Amino acid sequence: MTDAKIAPETLFDRASLVAAENSDGRALYATDFQPDPSGFIRILIADRGLGAERAGALTQRVLEMETYRTLALLGLPEAQRLAPSVARIETRLAEVTAASRAAQRLETNQGLLNELTALAAELEAGAAASQFRFGASRAYDQIVHLRLQTIGERKVGGLPTWSSFLARRMAPAMRTCATLEDRQARLAEKLARAANLLRTRVDVELEQQNRDVLRSMNERTRLQLMLQATVEGLSVAAISYYVVGLFGYLVKGAHDSGLVRVDPSLLTGAFVPVAILLVWWIVRRIRKRHIKGVN
Repeated sequence: MTDAKIAPETLFDRASLVAAENSDGRALYATDFQPDPSGFIRILIADRGLGAERAGALTQRVLEMETYRTLALLGLPEAQRLAPSVARIETRLAEVTAASRAAQRLETNQGLLNELTALAAELEAGAAASQFRFGASRAYDQIVHLRLQTIGERKVGGLPTWSSFLARRMAPAMRTCATLEDRQARLAEKLARAANLLRTRVDVELEQQNRDVLRSMNERTRLQLMLQATVEGLSVAAISYYVVGLFGYLVKGAHDSGLVRVDPSLLTGAFVPVAILLVWWIVRRIRKRHIKGVN
């Protein structure tokens, strides 16, 4: 707090000097926002009859404005750090999307999907790390403007006010942070849509492959059934042959011993259809029992 007769132009750099009076004109506050050799920013508050309490409140609010202005600007370096990464992800997303239009092989689509997933993870990591910083910058920026509204501003001569300075210097930084945050959100949505589309294509291709595999399995099963039926017929013929042969030996022995007087060849020939039907019936029952056990 200084004498009201001190002119701000004599203390600060005229090129960046800002000054304003409070709402009733009983105080003037000015600065050039230029750090001195010690790193501090000097602020002039000229008392024009405020009184002790109002002077203390004004000083506190002006210091708060400068403190919160500095804190709000901490989001700008974070935005500048993340901007190249966001731009690279945007470029790569366009390239992957263009490549996915021409990709036909499942392996290619799976590789593109994996790359999109990696890009989305990288973007989310950056957004999660910067979310608090950008949110804090917005909050501090609002506090600065609230403090200006509380103090009130009246233009002093031809000098720019604090609000005009903040509009020129601080607002672009806040818009940069807001723009990058919006780009992150929109890019995350685009990555999610592109990944969903590519995942759908991969799922369709996998279903087509599974359908082809099932069709091939059905064909192999049909061939196996045909082979099984052929083997079954051969088995019936082979077993019937051995049964008829055994029956022929039995009949021949019985005829030689005088137990049977009919010609053995005639009996053997008559037994052939009976043997075939009997063997076929037994094999069929065995097969039905096995199929029932599997089901």
